[in-house]
Amino acid sequence: MNIFGREDFLVITDYLKEGGDTADIIQQVIDDNPNRTIYFPDGEYILSHPICTPAKPSDSVSLSLSCYAVLKASDDWDDPEAMVRLGGKTPANDIRTNGSNYYFEGGIVDGNGRANGISIDGGRETAIRNVSIKHTRIGIHIKKGCNGAGSSDADIRDVNIVGIGTTDSIGVLVEGLDNSLTNMRIASVFIGVDLVGSGNILRCIHPLYTGNSNYEDYENSCGFRERSQNWYHNCYSDQFGIGFRTIRGSTSIFESCNSYWYSPRGETHIGFKADGKFNAVLSNFRVGSRNFEPEGRAKSIVLSVGEEGGHGVIDRLITYPGFFWDENTDQTYREYLKGELIHP
Repeated sequence: MNIFGREDFLVITDYLKEGGDTADIIQQVIDDNPNRTIYFPDGEYILSHPICTPAKPSDSVSLSLSCYAVLKASDDWDDPEAMVRLGGKTPANDIRTNGSNYYFEGGIVDGNGRANGISIDGGRETAIRNVSIKHTRIGIHIKKGCNGAGSSDADIRDVNIVGIGTTDSIGVLVEGLDNSLTNMRIASVFIGVDLVGSGNILRCIHPLYTGNSNYEDYENSCGFRERSQNWYHNCYSDQFGIGFRTIRGSTSIFESCNSYWYSPRGETHIGFKADGKFNAVLSNFRVGSRNFEPEGRAKSIVLSVGEEGGHGVIDRLITYPGFFWDENTDQTYREYLKGELIHP
């Protein structure tokens, strides 16, 4: 079939019967058509179990969804793995053979409140782009890559994620190394981005604690949880109890990042929290909230540390107009401040 003037796409609806579970047929089409792009026209495709693409370059396929094509988990979904497992078959550490750069593009992945969204299980150079992921416990899970060091080298961009509003809901979980995440919106999760692996680059990532999320443990909700060494640029934690949180003395770099609260929910708002010593670098870090009434305000803290010392640096700190906090008690940030505090 000719799609957009092209003859090289396989169209999944040429293989499907109307209605019912489509997982087995989609998997068969993937297995029978190596090195092809499989196109999903608008419509709903029910999955009762994960579909897996091969990571081996000679067997790989790419999945391309029309804007209103929906992969939806069935009502009886009972599998801990993601609905779509990229590189879930035949893992391969091969970036030189043609076919290593497969992708998932477009459409909607709907976990139906039961399933995880998309995972990258094996291989390298995998891409996810222009996708809307909804109603998932984990939106995207990047596992360790296959090169021995754990490098997955994935490229994730222009993705929107909506979780299920529970304390185990995570927008993006990154265990692999050397990935890039760009231009993402994340909502209805307890942790926006959870970084276990190192060498990752994050640009323009915006997790939002939405108003319909009412976790009992709000003070520990977190926009970004950092467990290793990574780079952040222009990332925005919106309304989480903790904006950015580092574990194990992380030495990550945060450039032009932002923590903000637009409602007085919770007892404390922490812009940046180091569970141990503060060893990160914050450049042009901005923190603030709306001008709440004094009796309705949560306690605002710029920086909280678990242990004294550390070699971290705050190179210029910027607060929003109308941001109030007790400068007499919240003094920790001053130990690391290089340059000015800009407080209009």
